[in-house]
Amino acid sequence: MPPEGDKRKAETMVLQEGDAAPDFRLPRDGGGEVTLAGFRGRKLVLYAYPKDDTTGCTREAIDFNRLRPDFAACGTEIVGVSPDPATRHDRFKQKYELDLTLLADEGQALANAYGIWVEKSMYGRKFMGIERATFLIDADGRIARIWRKVKVAGHAEAVLAAARAL
Repeated sequence: MPPEGDKRKAETMVLQEGDAAPDFRLPRDGGGEVTLAGFRGRKLVLYAYPKDDTTGCTREAIDFNRLRPDFAACGTEIVGVSPDPATRHDRFKQKYELDLTLLADEGQALANAYGIWVEKSMYGRKFMGIERATFLIDADGRIARIWRKVKVAGHAEAVLAAARAL
């Protein structure tokens, strides 16, 4: 890990499959906090998305939510994370009847640790934001699979197939 304050080096670190998943402690929808350690002994799908209630992010959440029973059947939990505050997650979950845990990474601590807080571009404007990515973490807390720059269509099904194979 780079020394505290060395942001340039921290930004260039890229997690690889097989690495230990960086721990986190973040506020969640409905109150309380969630840590990676709380999932020890179970597989975890940690999917990161840019913003609640936008087209792609809503579709992705609905797809993962629809497949929750199938993920549960293979011992896998699903957690979404975005920079939105927990209160916004509450409204998003209620609006779409989602039964997923959603984490609020308002300070981008998780996004930076996982290497998904990146420069983006839209309509010629550059800005920092979450890269849509998914991490399949095994029961021992190691990253089994990584999907970066995710395209939403068919993604939840591909992650489920990987979770079943793990």
